[in-house]
Amino acid sequence: MEEPTDDLGDVSDSFQENFFEALKQKAIENYELALDALRRAERAAKDNETSKAVVYFEMGKNQKHLKRFDDAEENFKKVLESQGERMDVMEALYDLYYLRRDYNAAIPLVKKLILKDEDYKEDLANLYHRTRQYDAALELLDELDESWGETTYRNALRRQIYKVTGNSEGAIKDLESKIDKNPKKEQDYLNLIYLYSEQGEDAKAFETAKELLKNQPNSQMVHLALYKFYLEEGNTQEAMKSMNIVFGASKIKQESKYKVLGDFLNFVAENPSHEADLDRVIAQFSSEGSGEVYEQLGDYYVSKGDKEAALRFYEKGAQLDEDNFSLIKNTILLQIDVQKYDMAKQLSEDALATFPAQPLLYLLNGVANNELKQHEAAIESLETGVDFLLDDPKMERDFYEQLHIAYSQSGDTKKAAEYKKKAADINLPN
Repeated sequence: MEEPTDDLGDVSDSFQENFFEALKQKAIENYELALDALRRAERAAKDNETSKAVVYFEMGKNQKHLKRFDDAEENFKKVLESQGERMDVMEALYDLYYLRRDYNAAIPLVKKLILKDEDYKEDLANLYHRTRQYDAALELLDELDESWGETTYRNALRRQIYKVTGNSEGAIKDLESKIDKNPKKEQDYLNLIYLYSEQGEDAKAFETAKELLKNQPNSQMVHLALYKFYLEEGNTQEAMKSMNIVFGASKIKQESKYKVLGDFLNFVAENPSHEADLDRVIAQFSSEGSGEVYEQLGDYYVSKGDKEAALRFYEKGAQLDEDNFSLIKNTILLQIDVQKYDMAKQLSEDALATFPAQPLLYLLNGVANNELKQHEAAIESLETGVDFLLDDPKMERDFYEQLHIAYSQSGDTKKAAEYKKKAADINLPN
């Protein structure tokens, strides 16, 4: 957040000098000196309430860093009293309550934040959970799932609540009663399916899913459960229909679709007759622009032994997700495996800008340069990367073997022999 330096009003030079000194001290984490400067700024502000509010806000932030939570709370409240319900101040106060684990105090504040930003509804559900208001938490989670679709986070929170209350049977009876009264509420069915599955009553879970589909034929969420049940009973045709609905569903979050994609790829691997469906699914996911999807597809083709197809997906994913180290690593390893050394060299160099302390990238860059007969570049990369190694004898030996190759081909036989000996001296654990 930008510092509120534009709202100081008509202030004296003394105020500005001390206020900006406080910002400088806070930036270098000298919070006590920052508070000293802010006290001087407060005195210089005299009766300027706007300037005082800016000072109190800064005081609160510094006191929060010093864990003087009561003082920080008092200053944040001073700003709210004089300036109204400013979003940035309420957020700072909420963060303070959370740090102090004062969840009861946070609840009314978060309710005000929700009026400005509905994303805080998830925070409220979490606060209800932490204050043991489990019914309120579950009700809000259901409301969010109906409005926004389910998420892994909310599902995990719901599971925690069921586990803490330890009353799955009671929850099941309550949901069954709700469904009898209102068979059109999708979320009650979904919660009941989950609880039946947790209790090991898969047949009841399956029947509940089919009942939901019967009552709401356009339900998308039910197919997240149905496809698994169909697969387990060997009904591949219906399983495919459910998976296809999941892939095309606007209401289902991407993280859930990725899990289904993993199951789908395993299914196709075991049922090659459905490989024709794979192209259509790939086309659907290609428009999503996610590196994770392409990584899963690449992994699938690696398992099938189709390295060229796997590399196409890995490379596409690596372009989209430069922060995914496992994807970058697998891409470079496969590029080297299929002798695309120029591409491996370039990708490893690019990745080092993001992961400058990853020794494996230096090693792979060295391998690619050695294969391209660019031995000086290989030596530079390998000698830099070996310094980042921490207790990995196998990789250390790989570095020395590549340095032996690089120095041998560059004509430095002394250095080559030195690294050959270093490699030979490493005893690998059985």
